[in-house]
Amino acid sequence: MPTVVFHQAGQTFTDVVKDNANLVVLAGIKQFPYPHLKYRCGMGKCAQCACRVLAGAENLPLPNWKEEKLLGERLEQGFRLACQLWLTHDIELTQDV
Repeated sequence: MPTVVFHQAGQTFTDVVKDNANLVVLAGIKQFPYPHLKYRCGMGKCAQCACRVLAGAENLPLPNWKEEKLLGERLEQGFRLACQLWLTHDIELTQDV
């Protein structure tokens, strides 16, 4: 089960999630990282859930077309859409408020 370390507004939140978990889905049903994760649509249309991956990026799949369209050059800076990631390994993320 993956460990998620989530940084936001100077605070750090850590929890273990089930394998193949999606953070936006978990936040939507009021589980970790709710209420800290900022998101809106959950479908890769708005980019509100954009997070910068600090550790664990090597275990993520390549960005899909939605991430490429919405994040563009931010992908090179380590940003990903949390709604498009199904976690199978430990990850550390940060999100701007």
